[in-house]
Amino acid sequence: MSKFTHATIEKNSILLLVLTLVVVSIGGLVEIVPTFLIKTTIEDVDGVRPYSPLELAGRDIYVREGCYACHSQMIRALRSEVERYGHYSLAAESKYDHPFQWGSKRTGPDLARVGGKYSDAWHQVHMADPRAVVPESVMPGYPFLAETPLAQHDIENSLKTLAFLGTPYSEEMIAEALSDVFVQQSPDEDYDPMLDRYPGAIVSNFDGDPSTVSELDAMIAYLQMLGTLVDFSAVERSTLVQ
Repeated sequence: MSKFTHATIEKNSILLLVLTLVVVSIGGLVEIVPTFLIKTTIEDVDGVRPYSPLELAGRDIYVREGCYACHSQMIRALRSEVERYGHYSLAAESKYDHPFQWGSKRTGPDLARVGGKYSDAWHQVHMADPRAVVPESVMPGYPFLAETPLAQHDIENSLKTLAFLGTPYSEEMIAEALSDVFVQQSPDEDYDPMLDRYPGAIVSNFDGDPSTVSELDAMIAYLQMLGTLVDFSAVERSTLVQ
């Protein structure tokens, strides 16, 4: 009887289509419905915050130059990955990414924990001539970043757009966006108010040239904060307690 039924279904294209749609619909509901019944799919983690305006500008340049095509930002929960790159990635670390930069290919290393791993000077050389610091690298050079002033006219609008999408940028953050861009790459300025808005932000003359804010300043600021916001020892202790 089962063989007859199976053969009947295969020979009747309309019946096969209807039954396929029923099965796919059931599977889709099983996957989708739970996401509407739980409060959130992403647990809050202490330390995660929105990008500072300079970091956000650097992230936009990172996306513009297609860096995600060769570098992932997602460490899988595998022993080999954790030993090489550090603690596996948490969903909360990408909660303010639009879009996220997890990536699907690694021509170069994963960058989820690259923040603080190298000095600003190393990044300056690496972006200009990758093979000067990594002889086997196939990455193209980006020397023009140091020569290109950062376009700042859209930074406030970028924060407003992200705030509309749910990123918790306050009116103060938006109003001080241009000032915060300048202050974060100017260690001699009063940057305490900026740090109050963006705890853990790194203040440095990233590109080595204090005369202007360049695209390289923004790119290095972004790279230097990746993976630095979360205290993973606290996360592990919390997991053990639970």
